[in-house]
Amino acid sequence: MSFARSIRLTLGATALAATALTAVPAAAQDNSEVRIRKLEAEVRALQRKVFPGGDGKFFEPEISTGQGSVTFTPANPSTTAVTDILARLDAMEAQMQQLTAQVEENGNSYRDLASRLAALEVTSGVAAPGNPLPAATGPSALAPATATPAPAAARPAPTPAAAARPAGPTAERLAAVQAIMKPQTDDAGDDEYSYGFRLWDAKFFPEAQQQLALFLEKYPNHARTSWARNLLGRAYLDDGKPREAAPWFLKNYQADKQSARAPDSLLYLAESMIQLKDTDRACIALAEFSETYPAVASGRLKDQYEANRKKVKCN
Repeated sequence: MSFARSIRLTLGATALAATALTAVPAAAQDNSEVRIRKLEAEVRALQRKVFPGGDGKFFEPEISTGQGSVTFTPANPSTTAVTDILARLDAMEAQMQQLTAQVEENGNSYRDLASRLAALEVTSGVAAPGNPLPAATGPSALAPATATPAPAAARPAPTPAAAARPAGPTAERLAAVQAIMKPQTDDAGDDEYSYGFRLWDAKFFPEAQQQLALFLEKYPNHARTSWARNLLGRAYLDDGKPREAAPWFLKNYQADKQSARAPDSLLYLAESMIQLKDTDRACIALAEFSETYPAVASGRLKDQYEANRKKVKCN
C-alpha cells in the first residue's frame, strides 16, 4: 500500500473520530454554540498536532500491516484529549455556577443589611453609613439639630401648667394688636413685611412671627426677603427662643452673603449660640463675621460685635 493511501486512511479515521464526537447522546447536545465552537477548535488543534504536515516529512505514522488490511493507531488517541476538554468545560461551568450562587447570596445579604440600616435611620434619625448626612463646614454646622419642629406625634404631652394656659390671646391683647395698622401702598409685599415689623416693634412677637412667615411664603423673592428672614429670627430670639431663631439667621446668611441683612443674621446667629451656651459654634460665627464683613465689624455693627465677643472666650 502506498504512503499517500496511508495518509488518506489516517485522515479518514480522524474524520470518523470527529463525526463520532458530534454524534453524542441528546443530553450532551444541550451545550451552547460557544462550547461547540471551542470543542471544534480543540479538535482542529489536535489534528494539527498529530499531523503537522501533509507530505509525511514531519512524522512517522504508526501503520501495522496484516493480511489484506491496514490499521492506523495514533500515538495519542483523540478521544482522550476530547474527554479532557469536556471535563475541563464541565469543571469551569461548575465553578461559574458556584460563583453565581455566591454573588446572589452576597446580594441578598447586602439588601437585608441595607433594609435594616434604613429602618434604623428612620427610627433613630441618624443617617446610615451608606447614606451619610452632608458634612457641614463653617457656620453651616451651627444650627441646632432640634431646630426643626418635631412631628406632633413625637412631641411630649403638655404639662398640667401648660394645659392650664389660655387657648388664645386675651381680649386686651387682641385689641392692642388690632390697633396696629397695616400699611396700604402700591407694593403689597412691602406692606406685609412692614406690618410684621410693626408687630415686632410693638413686642407682639408671636404675631410678628406669624406675619413674617406669611410674607416669606407669599413673597419668597421680594426685595425685603433678607430683611424678613433676619427679622423673623429676631422675633424668635426676642421671644426667648434662640433655638428656633438660629435656623432663620443661618438660612438668611447662607442664601446670599451679600444680601442686605446677611451680616446682621450671622452676628445674631452668634448671639443665639451664646444663649444656647454653645461656645464653639458662637466662636465660629464670630470668626466668620469678622472675616467676611470686616468693614461692618468695625463700623455699623461694631458695638454689637464687641459685646458678643466679651460674652464668650474663643481660642
